[in-house]
Amino acid sequence: MTTDTDWCRNLPVVVTGGMGFIGSNLALRLESLGARVTLIDKMLTDYGANPQNIADPIRVNRTTPPLQVIEADIGATALIEKVVSEARVIFNIAGQTSHMDSMKDPLEDMRLNQESNLRFLDLIRRVNPTARVVFSSTRQFYGPPRYLPVDEDHPINPPDINGVHKYAAESYHMLYAKIYGMRTTALRLTNVFGPRMRIRDAKQTFLGIWVRHAVEGTRFEVWGGDQLRDFSYVEDLVDALLATAHSDASVGHVYNLGGCPAVSLLDLAELLVRIAGSGSFERKIFPEERKKIDIGDYYCDDTPFRTATGWQPHVDLEEGLRRTIAYYRANAEHYL
Repeated sequence: MTTDTDWCRNLPVVVTGGMGFIGSNLALRLESLGARVTLIDKMLTDYGANPQNIADPIRVNRTTPPLQVIEADIGATALIEKVVSEARVIFNIAGQTSHMDSMKDPLEDMRLNQESNLRFLDLIRRVNPTARVVFSSTRQFYGPPRYLPVDEDHPINPPDINGVHKYAAESYHMLYAKIYGMRTTALRLTNVFGPRMRIRDAKQTFLGIWVRHAVEGTRFEVWGGDQLRDFSYVEDLVDALLATAHSDASVGHVYNLGGCPAVSLLDLAELLVRIAGSGSFERKIFPEERKKIDIGDYYCDDTPFRTATGWQPHVDLEEGLRRTIAYYRANAEHYL
């Protein structure tokens, strides 16, 4: 992967969902590289938006352009038209991530993950069709894998409402790329973890609530435990997002993105407790309501993405967990 980041300097960039976990880490990196960054965020605190995510002390003495924040849904086109029209790169990270909430309120999930994305794409088509667009998609809609590792040709079989709507959103992005020539890439992300993720509950990722219990020295539950999963440390994901935006070879493609080698959830729990030096866990039978939408084992083949961009992850699971625990030991009050 190229280490030249001068292309970011003074670049007008939009990051949707920029107050959330992934968006804020991306925004802070872009800011440090000298980009002119505007965050668009509906500020849904139940799904990870948190002002603390961009209140980083290292930014106090910055010499780069400050982050700009617009509090708006990405479907509220009148409020965001100007910044969208001026952006050279648009990272579309916004979305509702709770699988259980999508089952409880499917119409709201459709509005947030499907309708808003379609309105946003049509805005880009009208006012800035040459912008580089990177969409954060998900591996969730593959459903229970028929084979491993999962590649991009694997059949789509969403296990829940959230997966259906996320696949629709990705399909809209790629359809607009095909019909209107928009310069779009979609990355199907796996389990992302690291500083700034939601740890109050499991709405964003199950690992978040595990981290909370480890930091607080309390007990968490491991449902099943034999399931294999792969994980991406957030700084490696940010590298991947930047590599995508700077790669002409990736335009018009959909890619899986992994990171750390697959690990069983039981081994992950044991590693987390060992690194934290606190907390414990109890292994339990998988609850029926969650088992119905669980995908079982999953890990991906992301060779095409690595080939197209030269990207390689640099932070292994143990080091990523170590950094994550350290972050929440210092900042837990802002995330609980």
